[in-house]
Amino acid sequence: PGENPKQFHGTFEDVESVGDFIHLYITRKERWVSPKFILGESYGTNRAAGLSGYLQGRGAGMYLNGIILVSCTSLGTRISPDMGCILDLPHYTATAWYHKKLPEDLLKKDLCVVIDEAEKFALGEYNLALIKGNKLPEKEKADIVNKLAKYTGLSPQYIINSNLRITVERFRKELLRNEHTTLGRLDSRYKGVDKDSAGENYEYDPANAAIYGPIPTLFNHYIRTELKYKNDITYAISGSVRPWNRSNENLAEILRQEMNKNKYLNVFLASGYYDGCTRYFRSDYLFSHLGLNGEFKDRFKTGYYEAGHMMYIHKPSHAKFKKDIAEFIISASSNL
Repeated sequence: PGENPKQFHGTFEDVESVGDFIHLYITRKERWVSPKFILGESYGTNRAAGLSGYLQGRGAGMYLNGIILVSCTSLGTRISPDMGCILDLPHYTATAWYHKKLPEDLLKKDLCVVIDEAEKFALGEYNLALIKGNKLPEKEKADIVNKLAKYTGLSPQYIINSNLRITVERFRKELLRNEHTTLGRLDSRYKGVDKDSAGENYEYDPANAAIYGPIPTLFNHYIRTELKYKNDITYAISGSVRPWNRSNENLAEILRQEMNKNKYLNVFLASGYYDGCTRYFRSDYLFSHLGLNGEFKDRFKTGYYEAGHMMYIHKPSHAKFKKDIAEFIISASSNL
């Protein structure tokens, strides 16, 4: 396999290889009557959605009980730049609340209450304002600028200079610029210091830097001491898997189709408010548009956590995450 990486370096190439392994394992271990769940994190959510189609179709006939999507990607869907700004706003609010950059009246409120306000503003007034484009009246524009400043912690002038459209990359650099500090991408609670504070992009992701060392340390220790797997090959956290074949990867549509076919397939969506990589409100938007007649509303469960992309590194979120997933698995298994 190592002589032909193209066999695995692609969305559906990856799904096929993992799906074949699962099929072989289930068959050899005689677990066909057992409940079956797939958990995917980050890019793994692409894999999990794709596996629903590969395992349930393609002649395998392996129906699933549940799919758990942790820090979900867009699953191949596309949204407009304006809609992206709208859906990212609640993440900015959560981050500014955590770093105490919101007005005092908002800082006195519980995070979930503040986020709820931001979501309503984003889908309502902010949405309508961006739709109007250059036809937005000056009075309305001034009102939107002030509310954006309120919910983001950014200055009104910066928002005006950005034409009311704040990208996540700029937000990470701008919120704490006066403190010469940048925010984490994987987890916006983390802070870092760049060579200078004048740019628009950060030098490194401080959240990623915080976890990058412990992962290979623990993994290498585990496989060599407990699993007794001896190999001198370097374990790479992010290996060389490029170029990656992304052709025709509308995985959200695949998942919709498979949920239609399998009435017992349930989905659990786990999202962190401080995740600046796969922002939680984008995931909410994605699944609110999957099954427009509400046919899946009782089969979608969500869990929100006051943490980032890897919510389990935050101990209270870890405990809640474990509890939520256990309840989901028990519930989905009982629907047989």
